[in-house]
Formats: sequence, structure tokens, C-alpha cells
Amino acid sequence: MSVYNQSRSRVIQIIFVTVFVIITGQLINLQVFSSKYKIMADNNAIYRKVLYPDRGIIFDIKKRAILENTIMFDLVVTPSEAKAVDTFTLCKLLQIDTAEYKKRILDAKFKNTSVKPSVFEALLNPETYAKLNENMYRFPGFVLQERSVRSYPYNTAAAVLGYLGEVDTSFLRRHREEGYEMGDYTGLNGLERTYEKVLMGQRGIKRFIRDNKSRIQGSYENGLFDTLPIAGRNLYTSIDIEVQQLAEKLLQNKIGSAVAINPKTGSVIAMVSSPSYNPNSLTGSERRKNFGRMLMDTARPLLNRAIKGQYPPGSTFKPLGGLVALDEGLITPSYGFACNGAYYNCGKAVKCTHAGGGHAANLRLALANSCNSYFTHIFRMAVDNPNYSNPQAGYLKWKEYMNAFGLGVPLGVDLPGEVKASIPDTGRYNRDFGGFARWKSCNILTLGIGQDRMTATPLQLANLMCIIANKGYYYTPHFVDSLENEEIEDTVYLSKFRRKHEVTHIADSVYQAINDGLEDVTIYGTAARINIPGVKYCAKTGTAQNPHGKNHAVFTAYAPKDNPTIAVAVVVENSGYGGTWAGPVAAYMIEKYLNDTLTTENVKKVEAFSKVDLIPAAIKNWYYRKDSLRVVREREKELIEKQEAEADSATYVKTTFDPEAEPNKKGSGDNDSIPQKSPMLVPTEKKKKKDSTNP
Repeated sequence: MSVYNQSRSRVIQIIFVTVFVIITGQLINLQVFSSKYKIMADNNAIYRKVLYPDRGIIFDIKKRAILENTIMFDLVVTPSEAKAVDTFTLCKLLQIDTAEYKKRILDAKFKNTSVKPSVFEALLNPETYAKLNENMYRFPGFVLQERSVRSYPYNTAAAVLGYLGEVDTSFLRRHREEGYEMGDYTGLNGLERTYEKVLMGQRGIKRFIRDNKSRIQGSYENGLFDTLPIAGRNLYTSIDIEVQQLAEKLLQNKIGSAVAINPKTGSVIAMVSSPSYNPNSLTGSERRKNFGRMLMDTARPLLNRAIKGQYPPGSTFKPLGGLVALDEGLITPSYGFACNGAYYNCGKAVKCTHAGGGHAANLRLALANSCNSYFTHIFRMAVDNPNYSNPQAGYLKWKEYMNAFGLGVPLGVDLPGEVKASIPDTGRYNRDFGGFARWKSCNILTLGIGQDRMTATPLQLANLMCIIANKGYYYTPHFVDSLENEEIEDTVYLSKFRRKHEVTHIADSVYQAINDGLEDVTIYGTAARINIPGVKYCAKTGTAQNPHGKNHAVFTAYAPKDNPTIAVAVVVENSGYGGTWAGPVAAYMIEKYLNDTLTTENVKKVEAFSKVDLIPAAIKNWYYRKDSLRVVREREKELIEKQEAEADSATYVKTTFDPEAEPNKKGSGDNDSIPQKSPMLVPTEKKKKKDSTNP
């Protein structure tokens, strides 16, 4: 054999040997070292069932469960095993078509691969579950998965408690280290979201052995590798569910908010946003449909107005204006101002409905009568304070007070989405007036009476009352007082709520002057007609200007006067005077909290008050947003069919007004149907005149 042929033969041998070594090595790796195919084989033979834990229960201040758990079922599919499925029967039971069936299978493969279980139909109603359970042998690859879901025994506090939703791919990317899987639910709003890590618990896994036809034969390895679910921990809150229910009842048929806080602890007693919804409507099989309807509702029931609604505080701001002037040494409690019906010192009048009679002869009288001229003037004194180099510097000092009292800054309540509202900075006014040197106190007078560009949330207004009641300190408002089996790690949730915040160095005597003035408001001032049986209290009415319709009614209060244990802020949109419509809500909440009951007479008044409809017609007549044409048409069709069934002669008139174009516009008809007098507080003309001092 030639040398050439010998070399070629050697190369071929080497190639064969190399290939043999590679194949052998790979086989050894697959059989000995790699678990890939073992896992695949195990997955074919073993069914992995997720055991979802019970989420923690939420209790009110009297240890009543206000959010608990109930059992429902998901229909879960493993796409790779969904073969020879009786799709006709399945689609009929689920009330879907075959196109929707195919879409869901593809979605499951895309989101969670074909070999992992995915939720095909979530939270089955009892009837559908029963029918599916009888026919599961027709649907290989499908199983009924037990799930603990939330239930709300009191049907209340939706904005506070929040709701759950299924995690999606974007959520999993953001929380990839936290152990979530497709099909899991997580808190999306309210306390459910804030305390998710406490409430969620830990999933368990139970493994079953399957035969070659995927039929379950029993537990895998006698449960050796199973893990039990660990229930989430409970939350113990400061909510008084009876006060919460009362406040929600009072704000029925109205748009607004009410917040009640214990000043001594910062614990929130009640928080209401209206319109609201039954939280149970976002837990069952109708969740998606109900959520969509709420999302399109122009009255915005999903919006928590207590922490996101931004309103001019109006005259409820005046006590803080008095505090600033007193602390800066600009006035004393005996300081008076001659008001003749308006403030004229800047050329443009700021009206006050009182004139003469010494109604602003001192701070107490000015507060009781809510004199616009008095508080406009002391605001000018603060901004033009000669201790500061210019009005802009004086304004910045004034703004510093505002922030210290919790206005224009988020308070840090344990709910997601809190806004800071607005105390404008000098840059805002520089833009408004064309430069730093081109504006002064006269340009921003109405800040002194809680208007201009100033806004506040109801939570901030309630917290302001806490500071005045406490004579200079507050605790961060919060709902959760303690956690079940509290651990060191839990300090991240709770420590900030147990820290006392000293606001300023303002003396107790200064606060006492404000306290006395606010008591006078309830004795002979703008809240004199609002009585709380057996309780001395302090309050301030307000009427916030609204350029889009009727003014907003605002009312703040704390009680009892000498040892306050509750502070309240109420806003009722598009209703007029604070003493007429917001005041009664606050008064009944205080009475219920302090006395644990209402008088028989007041129970009747609450019923009458709750039935008064103050929602502008512009919002009611156009129930859905204009871009939701499909839903609107469906609603119209349903109404037509209903009317035709009731009477052949019935005629449906299509609503044509678009509230998004001009919301709550005066002259649109929204004010015509609003009663001008409270059914329980029929104010005299004199009383209305007093109350109208609130601009």
C-alpha cells in the first residue's frame, strides 16, 4: 500500500474514532449527568398540581373580618396534552366559539409554553363548574384547579381594600426573582397591593403519577416531594367598618370623599370615595366584564378621590393661614380687620358677604364668620413680611409652612397612588406673570382663602385637622396597625407609622387661639346648625370654587374639642355650601364613632340624606366614555328591547350630550335638578348668607 493510501486510511480511522467518542460522551452526559430528558420524562409521567394558599385576612379595629377568602375553581389547560378534546361540548359549556378556543390555546402556549399548565377560564361560577366537573373525561389536558379567592362580607371599603388580578408577562419580568408564575394572582390596588408580600403566602406543590393515557394513578413517591401551601398573614387595621358603611351610605348619589383619622395615632377610621362599587363584583366570573364597565364609567368609581382627588380647600384653609400669621408674629389673637363687604387694598375686590358689625374684630370672630377680607389681608402680611428680602422670599417661607403641615407633599399613607396635590412654587408664578420681579402678594391674593392654584386631597385636609387638634404634631396616616406574627422584617411596613412628626415650633397658646375660633364656628358661626348630640367639637366650613359647574362643598372637623379622637374631612362635589352638604356627613360620622350609635331622629335623617341625588346630569346621562361606542350601542339596544317589551309605544331617545367635551358645564341642565336645601338642615336665608363667605 502506498504511503498516500495509508495516510488517507489513518484520517478516516481518526474521524470514525472521534465521532464514536463524541456520541459516547453525549450518551453518557444525557444518561448520567444531564437531567433534561429525565425532567421531560418525569413531566410526561408526573402531574404537578399547584396548591394556592389562602391569602391573609383583613380585620377592622374590632377584629371583624372585612376581607376574607372563599373557594372557586379555574379551568386549567396543558396545551401539549389537549388532544382529542370534545371542543364542541367544551365551547358550549363555556359559551365561547371555536375561534376563541383556538386563540386561548395559542395564548397559553405563547405565555407559558405548551408543556406547562395555564389558566384557560378563570373563576368559574358554580353552575359552570358543576357542568364541567361532570364532563371532564371529554377534555383531556384540562383540569379543574381549586383557588382561594377574596370575598367581602360587608360589601364596602372597595377603594381601601383593593382587588386582585392575574399576573401577566410584563409583571413576571418585573418580579422575576419573587417566585410568581403564570396563573398566579397578585394585589393590584389598595391594601392588597401595599401588603402583597404579607398577604400572599407561599404556594404548595402536590405531585401525582400518570399512566400512558395521562390518567392520574395516585401520589408520586407517596408525597415525598410534595410541599404544603403556607397561608398569608393577617392584617389588623384601624378601620371601623360601621363608620365606613355609614359614610358610604351618606355619600350615595353623590360624588366626593370622606376621611376620618384618629389624631392621637394617625390611624384611619374610615375612607370613602364616591361613587364606589361592591368589591365582590371584582372577584368572580364576571370580574372582567364588571371591571371594563367601571373603567368606562365617567363618574370614575375606580378612582380613590380621598388620595387622588385634588380640590381647592376653600375656607377650610383659613385656620392654617391664622396659624402662620400668629407664629410669624404678624398678628395676635386680638388682631382685628375692618371688613366692609370686600377686600379692596389691591384694587380688585375679594368679596365677603359680611359687612360691618365687627364680624372680624379678632381672630376668633374672623374664623367663626369665615371673613374673606381678614384672611386675605393676613396672607398679604405673610408674603410681604419685612423680615424677608422680597415678596418672593416671603412666599417661599409661607410655602415652607404649607409643606410642613402636609399640603403640597404626599403624606405616605399605606395605599398606592397618593398624589401630593399643589402648593405652587415661585417658578409657576414666574411663568404666569412674566418673571421673578413682576408679581407680588396682590397677584395671588386668593391663596389666603384656599383658592388660586392651591389644591389638597381630602386625606391632607383631615391630616391638617389632626395637627391642629394635637397642637402641632401628627402621625403618618395609615390603615394597618399590626400584622399577624409580626417580625423584625415587618418594620419596613410599620415603623414609619409609629414615628411622631413635630410640625413646627408653634406654641400651644397659638393653637389654642385657633381651637377656640373653630369651636365658635360650631356655636354661632357657619356650622351653627350642625349639632352632634352630647359632643363639643371644632369645625370649619368651606366652599371650593369650581369653574365647571356648581361649587364643591368642603367641611373639616375634630372632636371632642378638649381631647380629640377623631378628625374628619368631607368633600361633596357640585353641591354648594360646605355647611349644608359636607357638614352633615362629618357630623354623623363623628356621632357614630364617639357614641357607637345614632339617635333615632338622626337615623331617619341619614336615610333622607342618602336619597338626595347631587350627581350632575352631565355625568349621569352619559354613563360611558364617548370612545366606547360598542358598549354604548349595546346599552342602547338593551334599553330599546326593554322598553319595547314593556310597551309597544315606547320610544327611546338617544343621549347626545358629551360630558368629556364640556364636563359639568353650567347651563347644561346639571344644576336644575339639584335641591338647594339639605333635608335635615333646612338653612335660613341668614345661615346661607353666612356660609357663602366661603368663596
